[in-house]
Amino acid sequence: VLLMGQRSGRQERSKKLELALSETMKAETEVQNNKEEDKEPKAKDQRLTSVFGVADLKNEAIGLYNVGQSCCLNSLLQVFLMNIRFTGILRRITVPPHAAQKRRNVPYQMLLLLEEMQCGKQKAVSPTALACCLSVYRVKLFVQHDAAQLFLTLWNLIKRQMKKPQLVEELNDLYTICVQEHLACQKCSSESKRNSSMLTLPLPVLDSSSHMLKTLEDCLQYFFHPEELTDHNMCFCEQCGRKTPFLQSMKLVHLPQTLTIHLKRFCFEKSADIHKLSHYLPFPQDLDFNAVLTENQCQADDNEKAAWKYELFAVVAHSGSASCGHYCAYIRSLTECKWYCFNDSEVCQVRRQIHISFVASWTLLQNLIQSD
Repeated sequence: VLLMGQRSGRQERSKKLELALSETMKAETEVQNNKEEDKEPKAKDQRLTSVFGVADLKNEAIGLYNVGQSCCLNSLLQVFLMNIRFTGILRRITVPPHAAQKRRNVPYQMLLLLEEMQCGKQKAVSPTALACCLSVYRVKLFVQHDAAQLFLTLWNLIKRQMKKPQLVEELNDLYTICVQEHLACQKCSSESKRNSSMLTLPLPVLDSSSHMLKTLEDCLQYFFHPEELTDHNMCFCEQCGRKTPFLQSMKLVHLPQTLTIHLKRFCFEKSADIHKLSHYLPFPQDLDFNAVLTENQCQADDNEKAAWKYELFAVVAHSGSASCGHYCAYIRSLTECKWYCFNDSEVCQVRRQIHISFVASWTLLQNLIQSD
């Protein structure tokens, strides 16, 4: 389950979007010359970099045909391409010079799909070319993917194949979370710290006693709550020279413009089978981390923490069991501020309440986006 949100700041939103759209037009000047002799492909490549994101213009939202149990892939692609900050990066990629390289380049194939969705007249388009490209990197069709794992796979492929360091840095700023891990020996009080990055906040929906956590805020509090490592979980302490009880904790250092929360709606039974957790868990339209986490759970200055306010942007939801089911995405257009349900080729406008109150049978992949 992934929840996605963007930074808050409603009064500045229109100015920011106007600036983003104007920068889109300027992006054409950054197109690198293609070394191919054929002028037609060169003109097409230049046109691609000027395509607006799906959410940039007030056009009817476009669906994606299911090309082999690709509902999870379709949902995640819609989340990426409805984020105008992401498409602003995508428009400025270096176009691969040769046809074979283009077929294997994930960012370029996403750009082609974006153009087809933006410029086409049909209600849905086929992601077949992109799916074939992903199959080169062992992203299979006709299997049920885990949304969080596929999200990470796509992100790594996109990041690895972007040639411009500036775009990689912007992509990191857009999605990457930074936390600080603390380990403290309970015998000698020696402590180690380590900063690490993650693409999603993986929040459990059950506590250590298998009790259901009731709200998203409860899940966040539990994730950042210190944990005692005792008995068979003890760690080796170099100062003590033996295994001792430790206190493990996580502190939040940095949150990106687009925050993705992974609700871990699964557990392992004694038989080693995976069981889906389908209990009702509400999440807010607006989320302020300063109101949820304590000072001890944060490792950031006041300027950083001032930006930790988010508005819900998208939810990727799963219906069915852990072994079989269907994904769809609910996404808010940043220009129209309207919610859409993307169910493969079918797209319809929905009320906001549908995103705020999911019934128990849905598994959520929520993406929170910062609107600064």
